[in-house]
Amino acid sequence: MTTQDSTVVAFPAKPATPAPSSFERIWGKKVKSHGYAAIPTILIRSQHRLGINSTQFCLLMHLLDLFWSPDRPPFPTKQQLADRIGIKPSSIKPNMKALEQAGLIQRVQHKTSAGDWGANTYHLDGLIQRIKDLEPDFDMEKKKRLAERKRVETPKGKRPKE
Repeated sequence: MTTQDSTVVAFPAKPATPAPSSFERIWGKKVKSHGYAAIPTILIRSQHRLGINSTQFCLLMHLLDLFWSPDRPPFPTKQQLADRIGIKPSSIKPNMKALEQAGLIQRVQHKTSAGDWGANTYHLDGLIQRIKDLEPDFDMEKKKRLAERKRVETPKGKRPKE
């Protein structure tokens, strides 16, 4: 006959404060308190493939920084963007036009309640779709990289016949 141990082991208690995120561990709590933008790595790695220059890429980064919700596209003024980037407001329009012609953004101009022209709203659906369309290429590259890593880590005598 066997006896059972009736000792109950408690689950570990949850910490009083959650562990800091990777972002917070790198940059610190004070920097994180000012917000951060989610930029897909595919977008960063595909700048050349998308055919965008450094100013256009920078404009997209700033638009993404202001894009907090799918149902509220960003609407900065040309002056705000120019001030953020450190270029003349006259340089914003041709670069935005190029992004629009590339199908990455759509500008929609609005009138204020006073009837004046207000800031453009920038829809990023084209950019989002292009990045989604590029994802399979990056997925294939990742799978090949992982397969190659597995191959070289496997002893030669235990590798499948090629």
